[in-house]
Parts: sequence; structure tokens; C-alpha cells
Amino acid sequence: MSASRLTLRRAGTVTAVAAASVLLAAGAASAHVTVHPESYAKGATDGVLTFRVPNEEDNASTTKVQVFLPTDHPVLGVLVHPQDGWTAKVTTTKLKKPVKTDDGTITEAASEITFTGGKIGAGQYEDFDVAFGELPEDTGQLVFKTLQSYSDGKVVRWIEETTGDDEPENPAPVLKLTAGDDSAPAAASTASTAEAADASDSTARGLGIAGLIVGVIGLAAAAFALVRSRAARP
Repeated sequence: MSASRLTLRRAGTVTAVAAASVLLAAGAASAHVTVHPESYAKGATDGVLTFRVPNEEDNASTTKVQVFLPTDHPVLGVLVHPQDGWTAKVTTTKLKKPVKTDDGTITEAASEITFTGGKIGAGQYEDFDVAFGELPEDTGQLVFKTLQSYSDGKVVRWIEETTGDDEPENPAPVLKLTAGDDSAPAAASTASTAEAADASDSTARGLGIAGLIVGVIGLAAAAFALVRSRAARP
């Protein structure tokens, strides 16, 4: 094999590997179970949380989703939106520390929501909407640990909390609670802002990935031109 052909083959291999790595990284970053919006005002009332569950298996379907709600900082007045093909079961727990509200003292709150009966196929996702009456005021975030069960028996535990700048392999969905008016309009405004930020982040990520791929292709083209130039010399 000539040196020029060997160089071309190596350049092609590097290009393929680099492009595949970029695409795999993009897929891994978007395959997590997440909660939307990403933030709400502390004490917000009458809002909706959406748990987005993507299927990350090629040969199995998601058949069960369990979302665990914190009870040390409880979410009050939980209601589940009907989902075609899915059955939702809300489990309540007696609170160690009752919560006083304008409507009285709350002694129980939702601790788990289990969705069964439906199916999320390969390359698909499902949004599960959960309405709440009131969010806590005494914490900066809520962590919703989630279990995702597949038709082949595999269970992915989205329960790890992020520490520092490194994201864990299976991060739990996290809702940030920010200082602000606890009225419903303020909560809605916060939700819209969070959704816009999420869309902007997704767009930026897509553009960044596209730029990386274009850069890889450019490097391969340059290598090809260099090899042809050398091969053409007498």
C-alpha cells in the first residue's frame, strides 16, 4: 500500500471516529430524565411540572416510571394529568413535620408517582405533567429521584445528585427554587423564562455540535488535499 493511500485511510478513520464521538456525546447529554421548567419561585402556587422521560434503549421499551417526591420539603396539592395509555398512582406519606398553610395544617403529602401501562419506544420520549398546589419556601431546590424500567427487565436509577461541576452518570431531575413572588402569575413568568432558557441552551448545543462536525470535515478535506498535492509531485 502506498504512503498516500495509507495517509488517506488514516485521515478517513480519524474523521469517522471524531464525528461518531461528537454524535454519541450529544445523544448521551439529551438522554437524561429531566423536569421542566428548570426553576420556579419559592412558594409558587398552582403550577405544573413536566417530567420528560426519553427512551435510551434500542431494543427495549420503557414500561414504568417512578418519580419520588421529597417529603422533607413537600410539594403540596399534587394532581396528575391523564396520559393516554398510562395509569398513574399517587402514593402519599405522613409528614414528620406538618406544613401550615392558609387553608389549614397539612399532615400528608405525595411521596411517589408511578406511571404504568404505557410504552415509550426506541427514539421516543414521553412528557408526564404533574400539577401542584404549592411549592416549599424553605429550600433552594427539589430533587426528584426517578426509576425508569424497561421491557427487558433493566432499571435505570436516575438518583444521583450533582456535586461541583461534574455531572454524574445518572443524574436525578432537579428543580431550582428561586427567590420571588409566590403568586401564580410570578410562577408562570418564571416557568416561561426557564423554558426559553432551556430552548436557547438546546439551540446553542445543536449549533456547537454542528460546528464541531464541520470542523472535523474541514480537517479531513485539508488532509486529503495535502496528500494529493504530495502524490502529484514528480
